[in-house]
Amino acid sequence: MIVKMTRYDFILPSAFKDDFIDRLAGLGLVDITRSSKPVDIRSRELLSEIESLNARIRIIESGTDDRLAAMRDEGARLTKERDAIVHWGDFDRAKLESLGVPVRFYCVPEKKFDASWVENYPLQEIDRSHGKVWFVVIGGDSFPVTPLPAPSHSLGEVESLIKENEEAADEYAKELEEKRGLIPGLREQTESLRSELNIYLAGVAGESAADNALTVYEGFAPAADKERLEKAFDELDCVWLSADATLEDNPPIKLKNNWFVRMFEPLTDMYGRPDYNEFDPTPYISVFFLLFFAMCMGDAGYGLLLVIAGILLRKVASFRSLAPLVTTLGVGTFVVGIVMHTFFGVDISTLPWIPSWLKAVMITGTIAGFEAQMVLSLVIGVIHLCLAMIVKTVYATRNRGFLGSLGVWGWTLLIVGGVVVGTLAIFSLLPPNVTKWIIIGLGVVSALGIFLFNDINRNPLKNIGSGLWETYNTVTGLLGDVLSYLRLYALGLAGGMLGKAFNDIASMTLGDGSIGPGWFFFALILIVGHALNLAMCCLGAFVHPLRLNFLEFFKNSGYDGKGRAYQPVKK
Repeated sequence: MIVKMTRYDFILPSAFKDDFIDRLAGLGLVDITRSSKPVDIRSRELLSEIESLNARIRIIESGTDDRLAAMRDEGARLTKERDAIVHWGDFDRAKLESLGVPVRFYCVPEKKFDASWVENYPLQEIDRSHGKVWFVVIGGDSFPVTPLPAPSHSLGEVESLIKENEEAADEYAKELEEKRGLIPGLREQTESLRSELNIYLAGVAGESAADNALTVYEGFAPAADKERLEKAFDELDCVWLSADATLEDNPPIKLKNNWFVRMFEPLTDMYGRPDYNEFDPTPYISVFFLLFFAMCMGDAGYGLLLVIAGILLRKVASFRSLAPLVTTLGVGTFVVGIVMHTFFGVDISTLPWIPSWLKAVMITGTIAGFEAQMVLSLVIGVIHLCLAMIVKTVYATRNRGFLGSLGVWGWTLLIVGGVVVGTLAIFSLLPPNVTKWIIIGLGVVSALGIFLFNDINRNPLKNIGSGLWETYNTVTGLLGDVLSYLRLYALGLAGGMLGKAFNDIASMTLGDGSIGPGWFFFALILIVGHALNLAMCCLGAFVHPLRLNFLEFFKNSGYDGKGRAYQPVKK
């Protein structure tokens, strides 16, 4: 639900604006209209400090930084160098250089190594392995093979450098780990700077008047706090005016929902908050995203794992806010997984020990020759789209009046009314003659709204042309929108089949079932296979339900989502 806002205009002497903003921040309820980006050197400095602290927090949380990464890169380089010179052994470079004669290093395939070289050249074979021969030649200007670059270090020297690097990297990694205790203080410091930046931007957002003698501020606050705020404003050194906020004022959007819906507000913010005259889509997202996510997962076993993950996330400070949502999605997945009769890839509807009352809620078999689960996905899609059209009609009527929304009413009556009448007719709840006349009536009334009265202030001929174009777009788009919901069935089916495939592969390793290494590979395949399947299912179950809400539902409900979030100035 969108919270109603009150607009406030403050006029005060410019000399008092710092104290005014400070006292306003103490109230913590007024959103001063201001820039969301730095506007001068001071605000850029504050933002830079905030970004620096956030970067430091990320480094400590990740347990690595540029210095540690450089150490690990150096370790990888030294390891590669060691692998390249391991065949030469631990030679004494200084002694070789003191000979006064160059020592050249060679490596050739074993098939190309000529045994006569040993007799004709001062050659010493060093190693012979992997089908190659490594050897050195003293002098050897006329040797018939191109020499390799001389190793810059001996094997012992490289191994010593690797050990030193590993010890330094481990020590530095421990230092970073010990800094985890600084994270709460750094976060508090970051929030303090954010508050300071917020207050500063609010302070410089005022408009100057009367040759800079006066400053004017615009702000918004929840209408429910009006009485308390007005008493506080009377004590400030300013003149203030108030009025109910309107769409033209572009007030900030504050959402007020119950604990369940509130978990899904981050999903709404991913798309954009509603305008002041729009509807809050979060209640619809909370129900349908949960349902769609559970259907895409489609496995009760995976639902239990998500519940466990949600409980464990409560113990991790950086992910604690996500824990309730993960737990809720897990519960929904478990319930829908039972209905879809899949538990870790096993079809539990075929198990004899499952009670009959539980099997009664499972969706199995076919409807009109199609899989029942596929038909259910399309039915849910139709309901979702019909709800979107109803919401669009309600808010169009509220914002533009009944006469200004006749076109929207026409499409809603035609599609939603047609679906309702068709459903009643399929289940023989309406006599055929009554059904025919209702459909004719809906068609006539809808056609008037769609083609003649879609804009009562416009020429009827233009309305007809506009209606024809909208008809083309609606007819071609609506079928695709409905078919998009088949992904709910397809993703659930794919996840279940892949889980079953891992079960079958794991079962093959058991052989006759006797105790042996087969049980180890059985458990390994099950754990790794289902972990991979769970990860892929979670990815698809997050992305595709978002698409169905953000594209299909929002498009058919007329949701715009260009509002700005309510951010009161506060300490």
